[in-house]
Parts: sequence; C-alpha cells; structure tokens
Amino acid sequence: MSYSIDQLELGQSAHFEKTISESDIQMFCGISGDINPVHVSQIAGQKSIFGNRVAHGIMVSGLTSAVLGMQLPGPGTIYLGQELKFTAPVYIGDTIRAEVEIIEINREKNIVKLATRSINQNNKIVIEGMATVMPPKH
Repeated sequence: MSYSIDQLELGQSAHFEKTISESDIQMFCGISGDINPVHVSQIAGQKSIFGNRVAHGIMVSGLTSAVLGMQLPGPGTIYLGQELKFTAPVYIGDTIRAEVEIIEINREKNIVKLATRSINQNNKIVIEGMATVMPPKH
C-alpha cells in the first residue's frame, strides 16, 4: 500500500528491521566499490577506532530507503533528499531498526519531510537525520 499526500498525517511512522550479515557487507563492497579495510579486514577493524569490522554507514542508511519506498509513503515515492549523521558504528550481526516519522507536510508542493533514525539492538541510535520525499499521486 502507498499513501498519497492527503492520506498522510504529522506523527505517522513506520519501520523496517534487518540483521546485518557478512554477505551484506561483501555484496555492498561489490556494488559500491568501497573495499575500505575497516569493512573487510578483521585486522584493520581491530586496529581501528571501532575495535572490529564495521558495516558501511551508507549501506545501513539504505534501510531507511526501504521504509520510505515500501511503507511510508510507500511504492511510487520519489526520494528527494536525505540528511544523515552517523552517531555509532554498526557491526556484523547487529540488528538495525530503521524508523521514519512524518514531521512536515507541504500539500501544495506535494513534499513531505520525515525524521529518520536507525537504532541497534541495544536501543542506541546509530544514524539520525531527515528525509525529504514526494509521495505518489493516486
């Protein structure tokens, strides 16, 4: 289901949850070309400020895209922009819950702004920001 702008309300929210796996990291390395050793080398990860290998921040932020494109506003949504702040590392095996909440609706321009948060299994915010989208027209 997707929502047109007339069906959206301030405070409306949705989420998507996923556990980050080794294969997620490897596939994203191939897709993006980002093979930074902190993502692929146990030794480099252990020597880094993170103390272990970490997932690509931008890959984890893609979970927000899943919420926007599949749930709220849903299929047909055009993703116009995203502000991100990476606040904590994501490790292989972490379960991330990407949440969005509508904070602004401009019905005349068909533009919606949503607060975005990605939270790990320990309830620590790992990414926060704001998305700007254009909901589908029905």
